[in-house]
Amino acid sequence: MRQSGILPAAHPLTAIIVGAGHRALLYASYAQTHPDELRIVGVADPNPLRREMVANLYGLSPAQCFETAEEVASRPQFADVVINGTMDHQHVPTSLPLLAAGYDMLLEKPFATHETEMWTLVQTAKRYNRKVIICHVLRYTPFYAAIRQQVASGVIGEVFNVQTVEHVSYHHMAVAYIRGKWSKPSLSHASMLMAKCCHDLDLIAWMKSGVRPRSVASFGNNFQFRPENAPANAGTRCLVDCLIEAECLYSARKHYIDHPDRWSFYVWDSLEHIPNPTIEQKIHSLETDNPYGRCVWKCGMEVVDHQSLVIEFADGTTATHNMIGGTSRPSRAIHLIGTRGEIQGVFEDGHFVIRHIDPRPGHEYSEKVVDLKTNGDMHGAFGGHGGGDMRLVADFVRVMRGEPASISTTQIEDSVAGHLIGFGADRAMAEHRVVDLVFEV
Repeated sequence: MRQSGILPAAHPLTAIIVGAGHRALLYASYAQTHPDELRIVGVADPNPLRREMVANLYGLSPAQCFETAEEVASRPQFADVVINGTMDHQHVPTSLPLLAAGYDMLLEKPFATHETEMWTLVQTAKRYNRKVIICHVLRYTPFYAAIRQQVASGVIGEVFNVQTVEHVSYHHMAVAYIRGKWSKPSLSHASMLMAKCCHDLDLIAWMKSGVRPRSVASFGNNFQFRPENAPANAGTRCLVDCLIEAECLYSARKHYIDHPDRWSFYVWDSLEHIPNPTIEQKIHSLETDNPYGRCVWKCGMEVVDHQSLVIEFADGTTATHNMIGGTSRPSRAIHLIGTRGEIQGVFEDGHFVIRHIDPRPGHEYSEKVVDLKTNGDMHGAFGGHGGGDMRLVADFVRVMRGEPASISTTQIEDSVAGHLIGFGADRAMAEHRVVDLVFEV
């Protein structure tokens, strides 16, 4: 463990996985490719199968496996950091005892599900002088990092408007926000905006770094996925009583059997006790108690399928974000307008354009294309957040070693602005009013 805050170069950073879910295991996998930089020395998860899986993967003894974060915190500190990938509503309750026990942390977003617990975590990290790095992975992608570098260099002057759009694909919408864990606040304790667009709100705040958001307004609802919108002859389960399953765009068979690797970590978690389940076992699961076998119009989802918000910053500048769920193609777009030019691009396209006014005869504006597709890490949001996932972990390791932070590094204080925008937007939408944002620190 670190004693002086700087880890000797010859020693890897040691980490404990808390919440052995998809995200935490992905971040921890950095230890497999860079064992000289990161080593997994413990796991805490209430699921014995997941504890066993992690133990086998990283050679852990039973003494290094725990059911809860509280158990880890009750032992003398035996690692440098924690990788916290618990569910959204568990982030703060699991983090507080671990911060008090001496651990710095890599914490999945959103790091809180409401303002009160957000400030509690911020104040606790400050009280114990702990580093808490939030997993805003899009900051680390070549695409967004390059855009932020351009903004920081002043190439488009002072940014006075930010426009972001996220199109959530039909299959992602179905698996996570209709059939899945984020379909109801009672399950995840997070809204659609905070669960899906926390990245985008952070990017908006990052592009206006140093200027606090002041107020927000928002509108949205669930327009599509309601029982009254179900097609005629739709059943309650795709593979049981649906007469239109063969032509339905949201058929569970088409989404999860015909595409066996798409979202498999979520869809087949109820079968993780069966090594390599067969197609027949998967179909039986979808026919019986697997929530991913339900009709998308009859899942009782309680989150929005589209939401728009407008943000005002303390300097009078503005920003907008639009989230639209159920689109054909997943995509994120950004358009920054500054006093001397603008930057515009679509994340999945792997390039962005810098424009400047050009009043010369025969001209209107000039354009420069910054193409990042030649970088092998730009492979889209589905396959590792466009190269951001592993860059985030590498940056986390460097920061924990005491090396200089990168332009992308986001500690908990940096993440507050984006979270406040999200909490405020959801309140503004529910109450049909403009909400002023209050910073406690």
